[in-house]
Amino acid sequence: MARSALLNVMVQAALKAGKSLGRDFGEVQNLQVSVKGPGDFVSAADRKAEKIVREELLKARPTYGFLGEESEEIKGTDGAHRWIVDPLDGTTNFLHGIPAFAVSIALERNGEIVAAVVFNPATDELYTAERGGGAFLNDRRLRVAARRVLSDCVIGCGVPALGKRNHGKFLVELRHVMGEVAGIRRLGSPTLDLAYVAAGRFDGFWEAELAPWDMAAGILLIREAGGFASDWDGGAAILEGGAIVAGNEHIHKALIEVIKRPIPAK
Repeated sequence: MARSALLNVMVQAALKAGKSLGRDFGEVQNLQVSVKGPGDFVSAADRKAEKIVREELLKARPTYGFLGEESEEIKGTDGAHRWIVDPLDGTTNFLHGIPAFAVSIALERNGEIVAAVVFNPATDELYTAERGGGAFLNDRRLRVAARRVLSDCVIGCGVPALGKRNHGKFLVELRHVMGEVAGIRRLGSPTLDLAYVAAGRFDGFWEAELAPWDMAAGILLIREAGGFASDWDGGAAILEGGAIVAGNEHIHKALIEVIKRPIPAK
């Protein structure tokens, strides 16, 4: 597959940060860990990975803005471009020795995501996409799954962690979806969940209360793999609203209908 110069910059930044994470993953018990909040851990590895990504990207495009999970936003002088980065999505997995975490880098141009890279150093899986150029896992072209009926589907989701709101609301959504599908999975990394939808491993996904860096790269991967990603009203305000539902045309629509069912009256 041919990659643009910008996508190559993103890939190299993700691989370099991933190499650092891979070394620390092997020494996970020795990491110095601080606590940002309930259920939301940040490690020395996390901050180091973001520093690597930020330096690599801004060295290549110093006028672009930068939005990352672990540092202050850089507005940039370009005005049209912004990097959106999660240096370690799945931090809790990482700290527990679970190999489901990723470096996520997206490029936003005038409010639209135009390039995306997701790299899991534990499995050496590299997902890439450019707008209009398709989505790939390593060098294999991706297509979303073709299933049309929820009862045949495995659906990914996120579970509100300790300290998050709306646990009760999520349990209602979960009960509704469980009654319609073949299975539900929770990886603990929304970036990878969305990449799995693009790869056809999951038929769909839903989650609320996410940050832009949790979703930006995955949105483009899914769309370039022929899928649909929207907010829960079917609109495009995903990054602003923090809620996403994704799948192919049929499952995306059906999943929206199920998760938005009203709570039954007692």
